Amino acid sequence: MAKIDEVAKAAGVSISTVSYALSGKRPVSPSTRRRIEAAVRELGYSPNAGARMLAGSRTQIFALTEPLRTDSHAPTHMSFVLATAIAARRHDYDVLLLTDEQASAGMGRVASSGLVDAILVLDVAPDDERVALSRRVSTPTVFIGVPDDHEGLVCVDLDFESAAELAVDRLADAGHTRIGLVGQPEVAYEKSNFPPRLRRASERRAAERGASLTFRASGTRTSHAATSRSAVSEMLASGVTAILIHAADDVHNAVLAELDERGLRVPEDISVVSVAASFDTSALSVPLDVIPLQPEPSCDLAVALAIRSLTDDPPLPGLHLIAPTLIDRGSVAAPRSH
Repeated sequence: MAKIDEVAKAAGVSISTVSYALSGKRPVSPSTRRRIEAAVRELGYSPNAGARMLAGSRTQIFALTEPLRTDSHAPTHMSFVLATAIAARRHDYDVLLLTDEQASAGMGRVASSGLVDAILVLDVAPDDERVALSRRVSTPTVFIGVPDDHEGLVCVDLDFESAAELAVDRLADAGHTRIGLVGQPEVAYEKSNFPPRLRRASERRAAERGASLTFRASGTRTSHAATSRSAVSEMLASGVTAILIHAADDVHNAVLAELDERGLRVPEDISVVSVAASFDTSALSVPLDVIPLQPEPSCDLAVALAIRSLTDDPPLPGLHLIAPTLIDRGSVAAPRSH
């Protein structure tokens, strides 16, 4: 098998010039590129992704950067990983999963190697370190999530603001004016982009509808149940007649257990709506109205945009938001006083 120094000798250029032509890191004159291309074809030099790219083909690999941290809710994150992999395979792409907790390290490696055609970014933080890196590398990048600084980026996500508005409207339309929101753990409001977006939109929409909204986080992973039940107790004491839940399945179970222990029926005594759930709320002890998180539409669109970025008509930077939908399972009714 030919080596890069043989290509350089046959083309009459330095090894570094061959490397630049293959990686695209520096411009190479058209005449020099043609000599290198001819040498590559003649010698059959194709040991890496760069040579395949020079020959006009793709690697058929996407990188998926998903830092798995100790505080990650694995089922939710893996639902997005699986949805991305399935969407990629429909287009004959494989997925290289990068799980480095220092997310930019793995992303930087694959971008510099030319191993992948595009990079998909999951678990996006408000101040995500991968934003700056995506602007430096030439590999097309699509974010599944919306960082605070998203200028010039291609981002896909559920429209969490609209999801919050839909959930609040569902309760307000039924006559509820005192609403509780049991949210994610406190750390999620620091490290993730969507929980604070949903919380702010819920509070804003409640005010617009003339309702009050009481927010409580659901504690750490080990204290979810106790913290969530305590939050429900506080909300009921303050006169809340309806509860929104934006949290994992164990928090939903804890909320419903607290209501049941108090002899409160859903929806006769209290209404409950699940917002952006990644699991089937019909399997809970009480089936709940839900606005699902929808990993599949988000990941399908992200993959489609990544593929389009490899064409002569790449997507323009901007937000591509998935419209929320509400599934009615009968967990909302008018307050008992009505």
